[in-house]
Amino acid sequence: MTQALIFDMDGTLFQTDKILEASLDDAFERLRSLDQWDEETPIQKYREIMGVPLPKVWETLLPNHSSEERAQTDAFFLERLILNIREGKGALYPHVQEVFSHLIENDYVIYIASNGLAEYLKAIVDYYGLDKWVSETFSIQHIESMNKSDLVRRIVEKYEMTSGAVVGDRLSDIHAGKDNGLLSVGCRFDFAREEELAQADVVIEDLLELKTLFPGNKQGIN
Repeated sequence: MTQALIFDMDGTLFQTDKILEASLDDAFERLRSLDQWDEETPIQKYREIMGVPLPKVWETLLPNHSSEERAQTDAFFLERLILNIREGKGALYPHVQEVFSHLIENDYVIYIASNGLAEYLKAIVDYYGLDKWVSETFSIQHIESMNKSDLVRRIVEKYEMTSGAVVGDRLSDIHAGKDNGLLSVGCRFDFAREEELAQADVVIEDLLELKTLFPGNKQGIN
């Protein structure tokens, strides 16, 4: 019987906000240099849709651009994100390592399921040494549907999970938990929305609260 916690990455474990604006600015500055954009960087619009797969991001931010232009912008943006991660400009949320250590010590298994691309996720995991605790990281690239619930289902089936929780900040994370019969833990962090968090089974303000939700009794999740 596998008792596990499945974590979202952006806005849950990783403070994407610290590198998001600079990376997005770089991407739109490139578009300006190519005479493909003449307005301000739509950072607020991106914040509103934060958490959706990147192809959906560019459809929203660049509705009048060609698929090729969107793909080129996507690739450049990803390069800038990874560069900023490797230069240490990002950060994990407080207490990630402490909480992960607690969970592992008490026989929980940890996975990451993210709408981020695999290369981006690997940069974060490698830079912060998260593979010390995380058994496997799953990207939305791993499934055709681009649906977070399907991604979590893949983890549940692969590891024969019988109980567990999905921890995340957006509605897709909450649905992914509920759709797979897992506890949904909403994080009231940077990109969270109250109307979405209202649908979670539990809402936390700090990752440290997970130590209380999943205590050191080695009995697992009910």
